Amino acid sequence: MRAVALALLPLAAAVLSLFVGATSLSPAAVASALLHPHETGVLHTIVWQLRLPRVCIAATVGASLALCGAVLQGMLRNPLVDPYLTGVSAAAAAAIAIAIVAGVSAAATPGIGFVAGLAAAVLVAALARRGGGIDSNRLILAGVSLSTLFAAIVTLALVRAQSSQYASTVVAWLAGSMAGRGWPELATAAPYAALGAVLAFATAAPLNALRIGELRARSVGLNVDRAQWIMLAASSLLAASSVVLAGLVGFIGLIVPHIGRRIVGSDARVLLPACASIGAALCMVADAVCRRIVAPAELPIGVLLAFIGVPAFLYLYLRIR
Repeated sequence: MRAVALALLPLAAAVLSLFVGATSLSPAAVASALLHPHETGVLHTIVWQLRLPRVCIAATVGASLALCGAVLQGMLRNPLVDPYLTGVSAAAAAAIAIAIVAGVSAAATPGIGFVAGLAAAVLVAALARRGGGIDSNRLILAGVSLSTLFAAIVTLALVRAQSSQYASTVVAWLAGSMAGRGWPELATAAPYAALGAVLAFATAAPLNALRIGELRARSVGLNVDRAQWIMLAASSLLAASSVVLAGLVGFIGLIVPHIGRRIVGSDARVLLPACASIGAALCMVADAVCRRIVAPAELPIGVLLAFIGVPAFLYLYLRIR
């Protein structure tokens, strides 16, 4: 019963999101538009070009961040780890901010951010390398240090953008938003997010073994070094894809793994699919609320999740304590 509810949760959130927007649509109108994708008209444009791509992007971002957070928390055995710890998101954000200020075309901006994010992952992995594997403490220190550096670069880009027309674009990207994203952006990032998800699910057994400690995991035959590299690759692909699609969206990667563990337990074989489902549903609902709460304007999703995420995380932490 619990598995069925988790499987239906993203579907329910997607249906809800399709009805939310500046224009009110009846269920019959939405169903008609979905069943006739080749028709033209205002209704077709609203459903197929505006709302449906945003629903798919929100689901991809939410699932990616939740999976990334669950993998990193299990790998580092630290419940306070989130997807931004490795510096991948900060590097992608810095590269995108610089590209916007430099006047790079909007079509090339996501690719630049993605390449920068993966480059940061390689740099963090090189700094955290110990022998044939990754040292957890070095990874945290390298990720935090590089994130601080990239945050300073973003600040410089904002200072430079104050005298141009790009300031609002940079701020909107950093605050987290899916406005203006569509099928082309999703087509660019989705394959990498899917690859990251496949790698993340492949690490379920190693994550379970690492729960008993690295030394004990080695004693039961786990190749810890190889598992850590796969986990880092998965988290890097997932984090970079989410930043390219929606900017900096916080707290999903931190909170959802905690919620998932309270619902299904700590077995990664069950936890990872649960986190993907909960993360996708949470991000779709949050995006729908952002579109509606201050209509006709739009609230950045990063702001909304911060207001929701901080109290929720403190509640979970205090309950666990």
